[in-house]
Amino acid sequence: MVLINEHEPPYTVGVLIGSLSVESINRTLASALIRLAPAELRLHEIPIGDLPLYNRDFDIDYPPAARDFKQAIAEVDAVLFVTPEYNRSVPGALKNAIDWASRPFGTNAFTRKPTAVAGASIGAIGTAVAQQQLRSILSFCNAPQMNAPEVYIHMRPGLITDDGEVTVEGTREFLAGFMQGFADFITRVLTIIPRD
Repeated sequence: MVLINEHEPPYTVGVLIGSLSVESINRTLASALIRLAPAELRLHEIPIGDLPLYNRDFDIDYPPAARDFKQAIAEVDAVLFVTPEYNRSVPGALKNAIDWASRPFGTNAFTRKPTAVAGASIGAIGTAVAQQQLRSILSFCNAPQMNAPEVYIHMRPGLITDDGEVTVEGTREFLAGFMQGFADFITRVLTIIPRD
């Protein structure tokens, strides 16, 4: 049987940042990941801050911001989530964005979309609980997930500069390896074996 790639590199990757803060350490982490991405990935942020709260009453006629957001998810080859952890959970703004993109039933923009998850925290557990909850949500949304390596960054002053330069060699190599692994994962997911 011959493997057929549905898409060809470079792959487009939408980046969803779970924090709305312009000073978010997860925005800084996202900048580093974009900077360290291999040449076969083209990453850009898909903003979530202008989305209204999801309401099923809008399912028959989405507001323009939600329609544009859902279309942006549909148009990328893969999605990278970079999120903080709020009260041991996924930030409300990120969950709201996922709800808009995945509904109404039968129009889920995440279906078969390769995903990866990363996060940074000033605490030692580095968003581990939020990431587990996010993975559960993505499983329900039928979004294939890269499960390893897990990226729980304990953010310390000076680890990543404001423009995304990682100053610690071991961390830089780890994050670069994560992004290369994501590129390889996207290729695997977007490669199908045709049915007999």
